[in-house]
Amino acid sequence: MKAHSCDGAMRTILDIDDDLAVILRQRARDLGLPFEEVVNLALRAGLGDQLRPHQGRAPRTIPNSFGLRRGIDPDKLGQLADKLEAEAAANKHRERAQRQPPLR
Repeated sequence: MKAHSCDGAMRTILDIDDDLAVILRQRARDLGLPFEEVVNLALRAGLGDQLRPHQGRAPRTIPNSFGLRRGIDPDKLGQLADKLEAEAAANKHRERAQRQPPLR
């Protein structure tokens, strides 16, 4: 590829597939624009977001309250889960014991 700068635009020799050249020339005729401009528009459209300059600021994070009830320590949620699991297991055991007839 040969390139040199001329009036702020880089002049470049590109090999364009015949099928693409036909489409680009037709688009240039339809839009009434020079072929080179249509090629530039197609390249910009194809590159999309990659051409946009990076915004200097990072997105802002908005804090959100999880709405824990008073008295629940978020640092002890594992213990709370263990307690709830133990209660569920005890209830399940109690229900099974009530359904089974006593042994004689």
